[in-house]
Amino acid sequence: MKHILFALALLCSLITASQASNIVIMVVEDPNNYEAPRTMRDFAEKQLRPLGHHVTIIDGDQPQPHHFAGLVEALQDADPVRTANHAFIPKPKEVIDPSLVSWPEFTDEVLGAPNTGYETQGLPYTVRIAPGAENSPLLAGVKPANILGAQSLYKVLPLAADVTPLLIGTAKTDTSPPMPIAWTRTYGSKKARVFYTSLGAPEDMEIADVRTLLVNAVNWTLKP
Repeated sequence: MKHILFALALLCSLITASQASNIVIMVVEDPNNYEAPRTMRDFAEKQLRPLGHHVTIIDGDQPQPHHFAGLVEALQDADPVRTANHAFIPKPKEVIDPSLVSWPEFTDEVLGAPNTGYETQGLPYTVRIAPGAENSPLLAGVKPANILGAQSLYKVLPLAADVTPLLIGTAKTDTSPPMPIAWTRTYGSKKARVFYTSLGAPEDMEIADVRTLLVNAVNWTLKP
């Protein structure tokens, strides 16, 4: 696996056919999973495959959503990978298969931030550019004023020192502090590029600027 890209939203790219990548998308049919199976398949079919990308969608089995049949094989030659903002098995008590282990440190270790629930619950939020990120190539063509987040803000503070925030969300009609909703960092000895965003609700995926952000993110992760 050359690069890692973690996000709650779909991964998509406008790379030319000669730069087509092998994209693996992990999804689970879950009422709290932002309708990922539907939105991911729609994007893969309409925006990824027509560009020449090979897309493999791995579904978590039910009623054991931590089992992803075919994932190990798919990762062998994957370029970017899409998953959620937590490990495949986030809590030790959820381990059912003895051949698997939990990874509760995933969010801090890989994504560079904790995941301690919602700062707001069900409130829409406005989006602005994080200080210092105005000239980031990941925000090229993205107008934060056009983005109204449809779901709750995640509690992700404090961010790791090596995280580069891109976007900040502020809940409307609420006194909760603003929260980073998109950032980048690198992970591991190979400096794999990691992009994270909590944008990814079905309503978010209908916003052109959100899709542009994701396009930019995939392009960024695929750079050598």
